[in-house]
Amino acid sequence: MKKTHPYQTTLKWTGNLGTGTSSYTSYERAYTISIENKADLLGSSDPAFRGDKTKHNPEELLVSSLSSCHMLWYLHLCSRDGVIVTEYKDSATGIMVETEDGGGYFSEVTLNPVVTVAETSMIAKAEKLHQEANKLCFIANSVKFPVHHKPLIKTK
Repeated sequence: MKKTHPYQTTLKWTGNLGTGTSSYTSYERAYTISIENKADLLGSSDPAFRGDKTKHNPEELLVSSLSSCHMLWYLHLCSRDGVIVTEYKDSATGIMVETEDGGGYFSEVTLNPVVTVAETSMIAKAEKLHQEANKLCFIANSVKFPVHHKPLIKTK
């Protein structure tokens, strides 16, 4: 039997300016994501879709989910295989394609992790573990577009 893990979030639209969705311009795209025992996330649509640029948007959260899932698997694999990571930073990018009907889809996401390891002898193994982390990442296994990796491994 497969082990399952349920997740619960609450989303509340906070953008009613008094007349609800009476027109396309009469409401804000603002919302709050609440998860028990955690700080709320304030969200909006992308500014290209009348959103607030100071709030998180779903597209950024998707790219961030892929980046963080990959990092957590990668750190686990490194600890298991004796690769000592001392720093990890990823500047992930995603490409969303908007379709003529106003919908869209992600065509790809690229992770660009810069990883610092303790010793030069660990670099080759550290590079290889990115492939294994990609195979194990729950989020990457749930999307239908490619997730590319362009890691840079270095020592201090």
